[in-house]
Amino acid sequence: MGRGKIEIKKIENSTNRQVTYSKRRNGIFKKAQELSVLCDAKISIIMLSSSGKYHEFLGPNVTMKNMYDQYQKTIGIDLWVSHYEKMQEQMRQLKEINDQLRKEIRQRIGEDNLNDLSMEQLQGLEKNIDASLSLVRGRKYHDIKTKTDTYRKKVKNLEERHGNLLSDFEVKCEDPQYGLVDNEGDYESEAAFANGVSNLYAFHLQPTQLSHGEALGFHDLRLG
Repeated sequence: MGRGKIEIKKIENSTNRQVTYSKRRNGIFKKAQELSVLCDAKISIIMLSSSGKYHEFLGPNVTMKNMYDQYQKTIGIDLWVSHYEKMQEQMRQLKEINDQLRKEIRQRIGEDNLNDLSMEQLQGLEKNIDASLSLVRGRKYHDIKTKTDTYRKKVKNLEERHGNLLSDFEVKCEDPQYGLVDNEGDYESEAAFANGVSNLYAFHLQPTQLSHGEALGFHDLRLG
């Protein structure tokens, strides 16, 4: 029992479409290989799938350049000449645009003669210069704002670190082992901080246990 006919229309399901493309592509390449061997024919096939994948078939002793040359010779046209002429035209247009841009640059910086310009051309040049200045100013202000914001963040971080150091210092000063008292003793130390806020703390030496020899020596010094 033979297969039923398949309606020739685009396969909507992308997976089925890709599977069908792969199977039939391989079938076409197989038939082209057989035809090139049986009939000594020069065959070249180029395929591009819907997903953009490139596939080609070249028969034995066949190159793409040879096929192009044979094609041009057979139909009597030169594809390279027409392509070269298009490239020449594109280059001419780009050269005109480049020359015009260079002329406008020279006019903006005052190197080109402005006497030949009409009033409308001078007004247009003035507008272009104003627009360029606006772009430059906008870029400059953006850079300044970025640098200023970065500097402010750094200053804020430094202030937070300074505040944390102050807090740690105050906690340590309130600890009894540091002997903190208010305006007492002969040994004092003051701490002033760079942020403009000064906190004064007075310290005195805590009495310590003296050995019998150290006590006698200290007593002799006082008597002397």
